[in-house]
Amino acid sequence: MEQQLEFRTHGTCSSRILITVEDDIVKNVEFVGGCSGNTQGIAALVRGMNVQDVIARLKGIRCGFKSTSCPDQLAQALEQLTSEREKTQTA
Repeated sequence: MEQQLEFRTHGTCSSRILITVEDDIVKNVEFVGGCSGNTQGIAALVRGMNVQDVIARLKGIRCGFKSTSCPDQLAQALEQLTSEREKTQTA
């Protein structure tokens, strides 16, 4: 089943992340704002990966003095997407 999420980021240069996941596999990620080269690189690297693997690799990464980063925000967005799917399946 395909899921889409528009996630508003907090504490990063990017303002939003647009995510498409199908059957627990990341199909597409697009960052709005932020460091274009880095966010395009992150998006390309996670494409085709299992959602839980992406979360495990990216969660907790910090950007300089900030308590979060674009990769960490992507992990948080994927956690939200997973949580929403689980709520839908149990309802």
